[in-house]
Amino acid sequence: AWIVHKLFHFNEDMITCVKLSQKAENQFIGVNCGIMDQFAVGMGQKDHAILLNTNTLAYEYVPVELGNASIVIANTNKRRGLADSAYNERRAQCEKALAILKEEYNIEHLCDLSLDQLIAKESLFEDKLVYRRAYHAVSENERTQRASEVLKSGDIHAFGMLMNESHQSLRDDYEVTGIELDTLVESAWGQTGTIGARVTGAGFGGCAIAIVENQHVDAFIQNVGTEYAEK
Repeated sequence: AWIVHKLFHFNEDMITCVKLSQKAENQFIGVNCGIMDQFAVGMGQKDHAILLNTNTLAYEYVPVELGNASIVIANTNKRRGLADSAYNERRAQCEKALAILKEEYNIEHLCDLSLDQLIAKESLFEDKLVYRRAYHAVSENERTQRASEVLKSGDIHAFGMLMNESHQSLRDDYEVTGIELDTLVESAWGQTGTIGARVTGAGFGGCAIAIVENQHVDAFIQNVGTEYAEK
């Protein structure tokens, strides 16, 4: 979108291009995705994470100080095929949960809820699978807020623990990981020097991300690669 903008001298800002890119995925490709990936690509800054409210597009740059550690990406080599996966189903389940909760709370989005508020209304959910989807969404929102706080304080180890918790929730409550991603991440957790690891992206294949102490990166790559190939 930005290349087209530059070539044809459209008078649009980057956020407009981000919104158009999401619209193309939703309406042309057929994936009912959010705007996070496009926003990260368009608005990302070196050595910073983005704390993004995807409803309002309010955002804040959060410094990421890895210290004596590096980010390692591990590819499952499994194609995701989001349009043909359960991605849209998860979105529909969250929307169903929101409709139930709107009967009890004056909210517009799941992120308006605290985890305690959600837990208090568990009995309203006849379909416990829908409840689990909402539980992931709300708990992940709280983890994201905590992640911003610990990054600002420079506590990369606390951030790593939140990464681990996030993957567990994506595996158990949202169920978007699968054997390939779980194998990579669980192998990463078992390596010396791993600070944290989780799936990255929408799941159903694709990549995992880990933060690893620099002196252990080479061994991490060798060991995780070997263990993944063996399984």
